[in-house]
Amino acid sequence: MRIETRSPEETEALGERLARLASPGLVIGLTGPLGAGKTALVRGLARGVGADERDVHSPTFITATVYRGRLPLTHVDLYRHETTLPPADWLAEMLEGEGIAAVEWFERLGDDVPRDVLAIDLAYGGDESRRVLALRATGPRSAALLARLSEAFEERAMAEDGRDEARAR
Repeated sequence: MRIETRSPEETEALGERLARLASPGLVIGLTGPLGAGKTALVRGLARGVGADERDVHSPTFITATVYRGRLPLTHVDLYRHETTLPPADWLAEMLEGEGIAAVEWFERLGDDVPRDVLAIDLAYGGDESRRVLALRATGPRSAALLARLSEAFEERAMAEDGRDEARAR
């Protein structure tokens, strides 16, 4: 699935929608260049689980932060771990929790990735504020979430089409 956002606020709104549709145990792998919106997406995830999005920051210097809401949101940032990863048992604990785990610089896990991940690649979309997000599911939990997200977008598009028709009359 491919989604284009036009502002950091739209990227956050997408994260919020994902979190509202997510079930416990979801792992979200975020890839993309610096400034592409990975942390903005996590701010939206925090809002979607009922945590204070103002607390969200890039945990680059501490590797992981947990935000408490209806589900805990574990925010892992592997930016500093280009050549050496944290211990495997620590990573497993961070990724296999009761809530949602969002991992920035996910590609740095190499072959140690969980089998069921919602992989999101963020890229610049042509101008300063646009982003293109490519979402891909690798297992049943993430595939179910992607299907629910697709349905939500279809319902929204149908509602917007109906409003446009009503305005045209």
